[in-house]
Amino acid sequence: MKLPEHLQYTKDHEWIRIEGDVAYVGITDFAQKELGDIVYVEIDTVGKEIAQNEIFGTVEAVKTVSDLFIPISGKVLEVNKQLDAEPELVNTDPYGKGWMIKMSVKDSAELATLLDVGTYAGLVGA
Repeated sequence: MKLPEHLQYTKDHEWIRIEGDVAYVGITDFAQKELGDIVYVEIDTVGKEIAQNEIFGTVEAVKTVSDLFIPISGKVLEVNKQLDAEPELVNTDPYGKGWMIKMSVKDSAELATLLDVGTYAGLVGA
């Protein structure tokens, strides 16, 4: 299981990568393996302000549909349009081409509530 050290994680298995005053969010390698083959990603929150831990979309796999929780408060700026045609990118490259949203960072202090790679690895037994 891949767990990049430069990311932060949530207990709900999302990751976040900060780049200046924006962030990229997706689901972890652990989450995509648990879900199985991803067939659809639905995110209709572009342009909306969302509070930390609220739902920003859903991911549909062959086995189930799962809610996606935003790691920190902010505004959804963009959805990864590549996932419309290739939702399997979440399975094959969850930390790269399989990112889900780009968001603004409202309160960077909330980053302190997220998990580092070691804590997340302990949570998932990696």
